[in-house]
Amino acid sequence: MANAPIPVIAGNWKMNCMHGDGHALANDLAERMLNRYGPPVDVAVCPPLTLLGSVAAFLSATPIKVGAQDCSPLTMGAHTGDVSAEQIANLGAACTIVGHSERRRDHGETDEVVRAKGEAVQRTRMSAIMCIGETDAERNAGKTIEVVTRQLLNSMPETSHAGNLIIAYEPVWAIGTGRTPTLKEIGDVHQHIRDQLFEVLDYDGYSVRILYGGSVTADNCHDILRVPHVNGALVGGASLKIDSFWKIIEAVPKPDEVSAPVRAPA
Repeated sequence: MANAPIPVIAGNWKMNCMHGDGHALANDLAERMLNRYGPPVDVAVCPPLTLLGSVAAFLSATPIKVGAQDCSPLTMGAHTGDVSAEQIANLGAACTIVGHSERRRDHGETDEVVRAKGEAVQRTRMSAIMCIGETDAERNAGKTIEVVTRQLLNSMPETSHAGNLIIAYEPVWAIGTGRTPTLKEIGDVHQHIRDQLFEVLDYDGYSVRILYGGSVTADNCHDILRVPHVNGALVGGASLKIDSFWKIIEAVPKPDEVSAPVRAPA
């Protein structure tokens, strides 16, 4: 049995927070992290673009990473309103979310667009947090594994490896609804994602962190974070309240609490 990779707890602030409350939240988190004693964990926050540079500068002396919520696949040029991965990295970001279901839904982003954005993130040496997940209709039609497999394989850049890719499984029907899959359902999907990563990346696929997202709360995180191949969480609304976000961070298991067998690619 092999210990799972170091967990990641990432907070997606979405289109929330002004300067004052965003910096207050970052300050509270920094103070707690600098005085934390517990199992290893990587913590990241993804504020809106309006706060990205200032929050990244503020947190630069702490262990907390800062990420963006999206980027353009393009490098530079006449693209009004777009922001490149290079510009995001230049602000001090360490990661960028790509393919979130809200981007896929609200902006019509396809797997091919997500892949291009992931490639842009990785060319800057940031990590891409790549989101995949099925809708309620797809789940009810029994297509969860089919959809997750398609999105994973079609959205993942060829430049991916364990150092620049994090997968976030976020069932669309669970995001912001208070509904979550059963622990078995989460485990089955994460195991399947792990198997697919083995197929594509060989043993490096074992080290890619796979996060769960979708109504993660201080109440349900303990059990979710102990499901095999769940290597952390992408947290939405609960990341905007320091006490709930901190409880999720503190729920991270010790390295010997969660383990899963390394299985050779078929």
